[in-house]
Amino acid sequence: MNIRSDSSGNNNHKTGSNCIAPVTLVGNQVTLEPLSMAHVSSLQNAATDGELWQLWFTSVPSPDQTVSYVQTALMMAEQQAALPFVVRDKQSNTVIGSTRFCNVDQKNRRLEIGYTWYAKRFQRTAINTEAKSLLLTHAFEQLKVIAVEFRTHWHNQASRAAIARLGAKQDGVLRNHQQTAEGVYRDTVVFSIIESEWPAVKQNLLYKLAQSRNIVG
Repeated sequence: MNIRSDSSGNNNHKTGSNCIAPVTLVGNQVTLEPLSMAHVSSLQNAATDGELWQLWFTSVPSPDQTVSYVQTALMMAEQQAALPFVVRDKQSNTVIGSTRFCNVDQKNRRLEIGYTWYAKRFQRTAINTEAKSLLLTHAFEQLKVIAVEFRTHWHNQASRAAIARLGAKQDGVLRNHQQTAEGVYRDTVVFSIIESEWPAVKQNLLYKLAQSRNIVG
């Protein structure tokens, strides 16, 4: 996989530091570009493929909530607590979903990869593997974090399986971790990849991507 990181619009980004700044991550199949208000309609279209907001255990915005969703993500970015991206399929040049670095703890050099979703037709493809490879590579090799977390709803079995396939290990379950707008309590499953595990995880992700290209070819 040909990974390239392009800094954009922020002069305080320093390679080899844990400074969170807008960056474009480029792979063979996808480009992760900084989220902006200009992406609202594209995200609405992506979420419509499968009506993803209907899945009660996910955080995918409905069409009428997308503006607020993007505004909140950008506010978190302003506070250096997150770095949100849209995921663009390079072949079709279409925005197909979103993901972000979140819960950024710069002091302790930790962050989470979350808020990840894709249009239904791109789910269970190599898209997620490459997107996660780009994010993990940037986190461990540019931001120099010592751990990357993944969190998901206890009932989101597909997400739990996908995280495990990346090579992340389950740390535990946070019981009654959050309460939804409907008043339902959520149990959150926590996974992580730590710095010492990254070389093996990276090698496995690159192998999976090479295998997927061979199958397609």
